[in-house]
Amino acid sequence: MAEIIKIDRDLVSGFRPGRPETGHKNTFGNALICAGSEFMTGAAVLACTAALRSGAGLVKVFSEQRTINAVSSIEPCALLDLRPDDTAELLRKARLLSSGCDSVLIGPGMPEDYKDMEGLTEVFLSSNTNVVLDAGSLSRKPDVLERLKARLAVRTVPAVITPHIGEFARMLRSGASEVIENSEELALKFSAENNCVTVLKNFRTLVAAPDGQLYSLEEPNSGLAKGGSGDVLAGLITGFMAQGMEPCRAACSAVYIHSTAGRAAADDIGERYMLPTDLLNYLPEGYQEAGWSD
Repeated sequence: MAEIIKIDRDLVSGFRPGRPETGHKNTFGNALICAGSEFMTGAAVLACTAALRSGAGLVKVFSEQRTINAVSSIEPCALLDLRPDDTAELLRKARLLSSGCDSVLIGPGMPEDYKDMEGLTEVFLSSNTNVVLDAGSLSRKPDVLERLKARLAVRTVPAVITPHIGEFARMLRSGASEVIENSEELALKFSAENNCVTVLKNFRTLVAAPDGQLYSLEEPNSGLAKGGSGDVLAGLITGFMAQGMEPCRAACSAVYIHSTAGRAAADDIGERYMLPTDLLNYLPEGYQEAGWSD
């Protein structure tokens, strides 16, 4: 097995994307967040705000009406586009939006059984843009998963998938204990076979690249073990890729900055008390620890 590379400041400080003083909003990339559903609106808010705070120039949320309402009331910097109910119109709009952006995130706050999930995922993976697959887009159904793998395999630029242990176990049709015990081998194998970057989330997070490189960050923080933390991470990865970072570097950087922001929040207000929304306010500490301070 490949040497495990530690995700730390020394690694990610050199990954910082450029930020020219003469840049404008289009200089810093356009991210599309396809997230949220009627009863999970917060996931889109968290992912969108994280992408904006990553430094991306433009972030658009593509969602249903209740989520659009939530985002518009909380994050006025976001652009908004309504997901049509009609499948043909939805996929037509998705193709149009993906052709005009630099990165796409799909899945946070979306149920796996959303009727057009596979169609939307196929549209985004078939585009030339960077793609992050999270939560509801990571199917456990064998036939859907096999088609997803086939689409991942033929991409020129690897997509990023962000499962937690339970999601990865379901994707592999395995038990969580087996995934925990063999996480390094399984993450590397999945990434190599399916041409993707796997961010396997746990108290020890792994980033496995399709070329066989394996990265690890072990910074236990029970304050991150709350619904919404992964949405912030996925939004950061998407925002970094919108700014031109290649997928593995974006993933490692986001994992480190997310973790250090979480540690700063825990130190200030406590692991039990902190919320995923607090991570957004502690991102400056994360950037400083990463050597990315302006």
